[in-house]
Amino acid sequence: MDLNTYIRDIKDYPKEGIVFKDITPLLKDAKALHYAASALKELVKDVKVDKVVGMESRGFFFAPILARELNAGFVPVRKPGKLPSRIIKETYELEYGTDTLEIHADGISKGEKVLIHDDVLATGGTAEAVCKLVERLGGEIVQCNFLLELDFLKGNKKLKGYEISSLLHY
Repeated sequence: MDLNTYIRDIKDYPKEGIVFKDITPLLKDAKALHYAASALKELVKDVKVDKVVGMESRGFFFAPILARELNAGFVPVRKPGKLPSRIIKETYELEYGTDTLEIHADGISKGEKVLIHDDVLATGGTAEAVCKLVERLGGEIVQCNFLLELDFLKGNKKLKGYEISSLLHY
């Protein structure tokens, strides 16, 4: 199955000059959704995973599915003020300012094998911040896993030293 046919380009979203890669056509098609989830699982088939970390919000589409398929727990990373228990946070640079992500302080235990998943690897800032959070909690990152990667933005440079796997490349 060619998953590229389920990715829609939206011009000038969220701002002028951006071509947004919309994955909702893939999500609404049962066969494409199942195929994508299976293919993402195949990227880590020979790796022990204790926890799958998914980033708000589109990382929440596949991360829980991966956790279930890998017999692992799911840990959400959210924007500030969304998690009800004790958290740790990481602030990171954006091209137009800063943003912050939070994770529950008890979400990952020291030595646990962690798969980090998000829908898109673009500039790498979000994934880099999540890697820092996971490592601060003592987790060992086994892979950063993405549905698609925007190669021209070179986000993989911010993740140097980590295994990166992406199903689709643009």
